[in-house]
Amino acid sequence: MSSTVRETERVVRGACPHDCPDTCALRITVEGDRVTRVQGDPDHPTTHGALCTKVSRYAERTYHAERVLHPLKRVGPKGRGEFVRVGWDEALADIAGRLAAIAARDPEAVVPYSYAGTMGLVQGESMAQRFFHRLGASLLDRTICASAGAEALTQSYGGKVGMHVEHFAEARLILIWGSNSIASNLHFWTYAQQAKRNGARLICIDPRRTETADKCHQHIALRPGTDGALALGLVHELIRDDALDHDYIERYVEGWPALRDKALAWTPERAAEVCGLTPDEVRGLARDYAAAKPAAIRLNYGMQRVRGGGNAVRLIATLPCLVGAWRHRAGGLLLSSSGWYPIAHAALQRPDLLGARRPRTINMSTIGDELLREASPAFGPRIEALVVYNSNPVAVAPESPKVVRGFAREDLFTVVLEHFLTDTADHADYVLPATTQLEHLDVHRSYGHTSVLINEAAVAPLGEALPNTEIFRRLAARMGYGDACFADDDEALARQAFGERVRFEDLRERGWVQLPLPEAPFAQGGFPTPSGRCRVEAPGIACPDFLPNHESALSTPELAARYPLAMISPPARNFLNSSFVNVKSLRDIEGEPLLEIHADDAAPRGIVDGALVRVFNDRGEYFCKASLGGRARPGVVNGLGIWWRKLGLRGSNVNELTHQRLTDLGRAPSFYDCLVDVHSVAASPRPLG
Repeated sequence: MSSTVRETERVVRGACPHDCPDTCALRITVEGDRVTRVQGDPDHPTTHGALCTKVSRYAERTYHAERVLHPLKRVGPKGRGEFVRVGWDEALADIAGRLAAIAARDPEAVVPYSYAGTMGLVQGESMAQRFFHRLGASLLDRTICASAGAEALTQSYGGKVGMHVEHFAEARLILIWGSNSIASNLHFWTYAQQAKRNGARLICIDPRRTETADKCHQHIALRPGTDGALALGLVHELIRDDALDHDYIERYVEGWPALRDKALAWTPERAAEVCGLTPDEVRGLARDYAAAKPAAIRLNYGMQRVRGGGNAVRLIATLPCLVGAWRHRAGGLLLSSSGWYPIAHAALQRPDLLGARRPRTINMSTIGDELLREASPAFGPRIEALVVYNSNPVAVAPESPKVVRGFAREDLFTVVLEHFLTDTADHADYVLPATTQLEHLDVHRSYGHTSVLINEAAVAPLGEALPNTEIFRRLAARMGYGDACFADDDEALARQAFGERVRFEDLRERGWVQLPLPEAPFAQGGFPTPSGRCRVEAPGIACPDFLPNHESALSTPELAARYPLAMISPPARNFLNSSFVNVKSLRDIEGEPLLEIHADDAAPRGIVDGALVRVFNDRGEYFCKASLGGRARPGVVNGLGIWWRKLGLRGSNVNELTHQRLTDLGRAPSFYDCLVDVHSVAASPRPLG
């Protein structure tokens, strides 16, 4: 609901749409017909008035001079970004005609591609899914960020559930595991700081010495992909010291003996050797975790982007059960809270529109391979059309040399709904102008807290931009789809998102509604599994174990001899995936694409701070500037991302080097499971163009 402040100024309630656990409540100031300020809502319990640097400049993004505000049709070669302006009628008529012709041959040759460009339930997957279900298009397995951890939580806890973020303020020990919270989970960090001021110990577990690690009492810099080994080493020590809550285990843990037997083989010496730590670090961490009451773990998604990421999450998720941390509201673990939300997905997305059809499923994380496949009985038809919305796969998908080749196919018809001419939009046949968060209605859940939020349109759409929902409504009409569900407006969709479980009128009145949940959700078990217990081992669910990276000295010693450096690619602090890269004020803060490298690895390669370097493996090469600022551990380099290719150095980004092999659970990409070498450009043995 809007409230008048002055005669020419009003404040509109909003919600941050981006892929971040904080999902901030916004207050958007509008003067006349223009947004002048975006602020955090001081009344929202987790936002408490604070925003990150990125979203506080959201108006700059909406009013960006390069914003796409009219439909565009390609006139030059794919990838060159050469377009002419056309009208909506011309664009929609041509797109509908092309899609109808392909669908007449085989609708599965049409593929949607989307992710979390907006996390909104309305502008994300509502009308878009209705359209593709009615068409009979291939389904998309949306795996690119979090599905390994999500599957792991579902196997262990029964769903994506955990402790409440505000209760971290009362913990006596917080393990910040695989998370640069200062950059990517700012509001959790404020609670961690409260706990620290009250005497809690903060330990950061991360291969990189992040800004968060700088502020913790201890940094445990393990090798990428060895989190599961560390967890097994901790379980070993909990058993050895008899630091277990035997009553909690007996009542609320299913399959504990299998893990106990496995962990007994993981001495601190063995875990330390695999992780690149000292045995005392493993012992000390176990001792600290067992002694602190209550102890809490903030797990994040970085550590599950490796081959064994799902198993590692399952092992870590077991730790709070073994010491009885769940008995306390300030004890337990949080990776995602999204499973608490009673979302009516079927009402929003209408899978019943498929009827008896069962289309194939395309994994978004292997889109490079998928676009280059020929038709076959096993694969189905070749992909002939791709409709991209809320994503920028040419920049963000792994092994981008293949992704670029796939998008460059002249026989591929590509439509992109976008705000800007991204790397992906440059390859489109049509670019359709979509609204930003300031211009449309939406409702949001969070994966870091438990409020439902509303986002009201603050201003009318700029130019000819339309909400995603309206674009798909108009496409459906052009395709002749007369189903009543395509007439639902955005308010109707917003009301359907939660049904009667969250009153839309309450959202309009307050801006947000807190879900009614117990403070200590698993103090007496009650996990959303069939048995109500945490599952270590159960029918159809194996006991978790450590799995080494696809590319590592343990798995591929010959490859490791040629490419001796492990590379992770965490986000640059002022970008969010590939969003905000084109906001000049934020790009100016980042400077240039960086590769953080330890001095011990830089010196023998003749690399100095600020030098131009070539990072390479068998998949490709990437040029960036070296940073010897102390953030990298020996043997590991950090390629900060995700720069748009065309805004990086020499037209590439860090995904030139990543591969498309998938994780153990959840069919997710292994972005942080990658071996490379680095040369100074001046010393490179390869000619440079």
